[in-house]
Amino acid sequence: MSESVILERRGSVALIVIDHPPVNALAQPVRAGLLKAIVAADEDPSIEAIVLHGAGRNFIAGADIRELDRPAVEPLLNNVLLRVEACRKPVIAALHGMALGGGFELALASHYRCATRDTQIGLPEIKLALLPGSGGTQRLPRAIGIEAALDLTISGDPISFERASELGLIDHAVEDLEGALDYARELVDRQAPPRRLREQPIPQVSAATPEFFAAYRKTLPRAARKVDAAERIIRCIEAAVAKPFDEALALSRVLFEECRTSTQSAALRHLFFAERGVGGKSGQGARAIESVCVLGAGTMGSGIAISCATGSLKVTLIDTQVKALEAGMERVRTTIDAATQKGRMTREAAEAAKARVHSSPDLSAARAADLVIEAVFESMAVKQEVFGQLGRICKPGAILASNTSTLDIDAIAAATHRPAQVLGMHFFSPANIMKLVEIVRGAATSQEVIAAALAVTKRIGKLGVVVGNCFGFVGNRMLYAYGRENQMMMLEGATPWQIDRALEDFGMAMGPNAVGDLAGLDVGYRVRQERKALQTDPLYYRVADLLVERGRLGQKTGQGYYLYNAARERTPDREVEALIRAEALRLNIPQREISDREIVDRCIGALIGEGERILKEGIAASPDDIDVIWCNGYGFPRMRGGPMFYAKSLGRTT
Repeated sequence: MSESVILERRGSVALIVIDHPPVNALAQPVRAGLLKAIVAADEDPSIEAIVLHGAGRNFIAGADIRELDRPAVEPLLNNVLLRVEACRKPVIAALHGMALGGGFELALASHYRCATRDTQIGLPEIKLALLPGSGGTQRLPRAIGIEAALDLTISGDPISFERASELGLIDHAVEDLEGALDYARELVDRQAPPRRLREQPIPQVSAATPEFFAAYRKTLPRAARKVDAAERIIRCIEAAVAKPFDEALALSRVLFEECRTSTQSAALRHLFFAERGVGGKSGQGARAIESVCVLGAGTMGSGIAISCATGSLKVTLIDTQVKALEAGMERVRTTIDAATQKGRMTREAAEAAKARVHSSPDLSAARAADLVIEAVFESMAVKQEVFGQLGRICKPGAILASNTSTLDIDAIAAATHRPAQVLGMHFFSPANIMKLVEIVRGAATSQEVIAAALAVTKRIGKLGVVVGNCFGFVGNRMLYAYGRENQMMMLEGATPWQIDRALEDFGMAMGPNAVGDLAGLDVGYRVRQERKALQTDPLYYRVADLLVERGRLGQKTGQGYYLYNAARERTPDREVEALIRAEALRLNIPQREISDREIVDRCIGALIGEGERILKEGIAASPDDIDVIWCNGYGFPRMRGGPMFYAKSLGRTT
């Protein structure tokens, strides 16, 4: 029928195969070919059933997201699915792999659904601030009920074959395509009629009262409440209860268009491509890394070890302090076991990951490693000593990486006498959870080494972004500019909790002062002590230094900007206000009322300004890289697309 859609006859069964690599996205040529094939099969009197199948590893993994930036081109998916649903003979969706978004909507428009056990289904549109625009909000409630439909569409998370079967979304399990064709023949033999979800009543519809929907809205998690599409999804499902199918379907199309043209969706689509852009630079042809040595068994080092082990790499965790090493290995074991208990890993995978991690108190254990990642104390003197030893111990060609968050990679590399093999791999805490790794190229770092580091980060499920070498690289350099405004505004009269609240209302995952308490205020203090040139400025991070010098280190001591109880719940501390007022008086800084708007403008404006300087200096390759770093490492609101995309949305050019 077309290059992307093939219609074959298998006796009295028509097999329609969507073949549009890599994921069979429902681009315009696919929609056009599918419509033509459906009409041909439906109008052929010798055909008694129609099977829809996706070539390759997936059924259909969604729409072509690139099309969302342009006006829709006929045929619209909504109209194609209405024609599928209207067929006069049974249409069977043969699901396998991913059946997501429009692919799952196609399955819902089909009359029957069979699936292999590797199938995952879902409606992830909300993750792009969209709603299912081709009938998903109307057919799904008729299949599984209102509450289950709300949960599936609001979460956007895929569900397994087992869960889909429990909900009644899978009619028949099959092993392969031949099993699906056999199922179609069984339906023909049983004279099974077309079974249209649009004609089905909604289960337990009497419970879907206005009070139910009001209560459901109140239970939405904070993240979902920030997405405008969540409210529109609820409105669509309310319409499924209150309106005829066609009228509710028309409303869902209107609300979909509102989502598609929204700033939120544009921001998330920008990130979708930006994140895949950095993933696409993953070092094709890089030499294989199979064994990794992690130096330092603290929280960061053990987190890196977990990431590498769960990415199928052999790991040796080294720490010269035996007690620290034992604690680090226990963290590895308990963290992997916890992932199993939460259903994130199978028991077999967990046992295999734990078996890949070995420990040693002797640095000579790094001798045979392909890659060494140093995660020791954030001190240039300490790191240079360690890298000097690594340069002598490690095999030729071994890659030596520092997890430093701010220090000069070239100065570290100079201690090794093999600077071409040295780079930064800045993981974010907790390293086994956070996806971001800044890959810092030194002046002498070889391209082969960069490619290998990118390949490793991809293998362990991280986003590796290549950045240049300067204090703080990209993320932390911008963080200091953002934090400087926070620190200055406290001296000028804003309280730490007002600043945090204003920035959290803007969308930051946490305010800067709560983040400081979480990380430990002493961490930044030690970094600032390394930057001797800044100590002549009496205003530079003065409030943070003041707290550290009084032993208020954050959550770890129960006191930082906030007071913390045993559950680490934060409470504003008036003593901190008094300390700040006294310091402002000593520094002759007049205090005044500062609005939330000024807080956001100054902090985010400083962030953007530093990003612009980083781009001009070539420290970041593109604005997209900065956005990926800040949305994946620093809690910048994804709904705003990252600081540089947000600047562009304000009309600011970079």
